[in-house]
Amino acid sequence: MALYDALAADYDRFVDWPARLTHELPFLERLFHEHGVRRVLDAACGTGRHALALAARGYEAAGADSSLPMVERARAAAEAEGRDVPFVAAGLGELAPAFPSEFDAILCLGNSLPHLLTPEAERAALADFHELLRPGGLVVIQNRNYDAVWPRRERFMPLQSHREGEREWLFFRFMDFHEATLTFNLVTLQRTGDAWRYRVGATELRPIFQKDLAEALHSAGLGAARFYGAYDGSPFDPEASGDLIAVAERG
Repeated sequence: MALYDALAADYDRFVDWPARLTHELPFLERLFHEHGVRRVLDAACGTGRHALALAARGYEAAGADSSLPMVERARAAAEAEGRDVPFVAAGLGELAPAFPSEFDAILCLGNSLPHLLTPEAERAALADFHELLRPGGLVVIQNRNYDAVWPRRERFMPLQSHREGEREWLFFRFMDFHEATLTFNLVTLQRTGDAWRYRVGATELRPIFQKDLAEALHSAGLGAARFYGAYDGSPFDPEASGDLIAVAERG
C-alpha cells in the first residue's frame, strides 16, 4: 500500500469529491431505501468521504482502510466536521475483528477488490463481508470493467487536475499489462509558481471478471447478485460498460 500511503496527502485533490458523490450517492441511497439500510461500512474507504457523506445524510457509517495515512486523514476530516464516524486501519479480509456488530450494507468501491492478488485473498475478503453483514444485508462492489479493459489492453486513463490558488496538481494514470496481473502507475505532478516537481508510484492489481466475481459471491453466501455497468443503474455490458458494479445479498 505504499502508493496510497504516499498519495494520502493529495487524495482529496486527486478525486473531485463533490462531483463523485453527486454521481454515486443517488444509486447507493436507492438501494439503501429498498433494503432498509441504516448501518453502513465503507471498506477500503480511503480518506473516508463516502462514510462522512452518508453520516451527513443520517446513516450510521464507519470506514476501514489498510493505509494508516489514509485513515488518519479520514479521522481528521470526521473531527473537522464534528461527526462520530469510526475509522480503523484494517484491510480487506481483516474487518470482522475490528468491528463489534453487524452492518446492513458494506461498500467496496473505487476498484479496491482487484488489489487482492489471488483468488484465495478475494474469497477471504468476501467471507469477511459475509461475517459482518446481517442476514439480508447488502454488499456493493465497484470495479473497473476488466471484461473490456483486459482484452483491449486499455493502458491510459483520463488525466485529472486540481488547482488551489497558484498551485496546480496533475495526476497521470496508466497500466502495464502482464500475463495475469497489471501494474497501476500514478504520476503526480505539482506546480508551485513556475516550478514543477513530480512523484511516481505503482501498485499491482489482478483483473476480476464478471463471471468470476459472480461465482465468488455465490460461494461466499452472497447470492442473488445483480450487475450494473454504471451508477445510473444501466445493465452491465461486458463490451461497453465503464464499471462493473455488483450488488449482492447475504443469505
